[in-house]
Amino acid sequence: MMQAEKVSAELRDAADAVAGEGAPLAALSSALRRLERRQAQAPDLLGAVVQAPDSALSAFDVASQAVEHALRAADYDAGELERVEERLFALRGASRKYAVPVDALPVLAEQIAADLAALDAGEARLQSLGEAAKAAACSYDSEARNLSAARKSTAQELESAVNAELLPLKLEGAEFTVRFHPEPAAPGPEGTDQVEFWVRTNPGTNPGPLTRIASGGELARFMLALKVVLADRGSAPTLVFDEIDSGVAGAVADAIGQRLSRLAGEVQVLAVTHAPQVAAQAAGHFRIVKDAADKGARVATRVSHLAKEARREEIARMLAGATITEEARAAAGRLMQRTD
Repeated sequence: MMQAEKVSAELRDAADAVAGEGAPLAALSSALRRLERRQAQAPDLLGAVVQAPDSALSAFDVASQAVEHALRAADYDAGELERVEERLFALRGASRKYAVPVDALPVLAEQIAADLAALDAGEARLQSLGEAAKAAACSYDSEARNLSAARKSTAQELESAVNAELLPLKLEGAEFTVRFHPEPAAPGPEGTDQVEFWVRTNPGTNPGPLTRIASGGELARFMLALKVVLADRGSAPTLVFDEIDSGVAGAVADAIGQRLSRLAGEVQVLAVTHAPQVAAQAAGHFRIVKDAADKGARVATRVSHLAKEARREEIARMLAGATITEEARAAAGRLMQRTD
């Protein structure tokens, strides 16, 4: 188009030269008409002179027609060239903006159009997901309320059962409760309840979380009561109680032993104890002692399984101390007979 602009300019110049204001056609035509009027007066002199300007005028006419035809054929439009140049400038700008060659712009345009279509479809999808999320939230809230109600009903049963176990475990003034702390802002797979076991170990004291209020021995007995009550609800396959009878004796130790024995009917129970009433309830008895392993006074821990007679002797030692009496052996026998 730029070349056509140059050719058109030259053709316009040629048209001006052949038929424009500066062209000699008017003067030549006027001179030819005057010569033709005088030709009759001097035919021999003016014949050839008249013929030459006439041929020149015919040539000028042919040249003018040729130039006009060429101008029409060129079909040059200055406005179109300007529009095309602006378009090229915009394409080069888009090429720089999106960092792709100009020839790659059509592919990029298709990709962007596809992305826009996906976004339009995404709005509808987002609206659908929003409605589904609201429905799920409503369903969750309903299920969480039902679960919370069921928990609170079961918590009352648990409180009654555990509190019934506390008196024989020498926790006469203690009270076990289940506290609920709803947290609707932090829902989870288990609902919105935060549940804690609270206890009051003595009358007139303020209750608090089990792990903060109860001492070591009290905590062990609370846990024993819980385990006994929940024995039929599933548990770890093995439970270990380390000196759960610490600080108690007599009937309380016997009550602890009975509950450990009941619990052992459901799972494996290992109990470290110094109470003969507890040891006598067990199905098996291991003695653990520490003594010097060599002359270098290196201390070793030894574990030995006790058969029936050795076990009776060990329980008698636990009853009597260093000196085992016949009375202690008889008492040990009575304890073992009660649990056989």
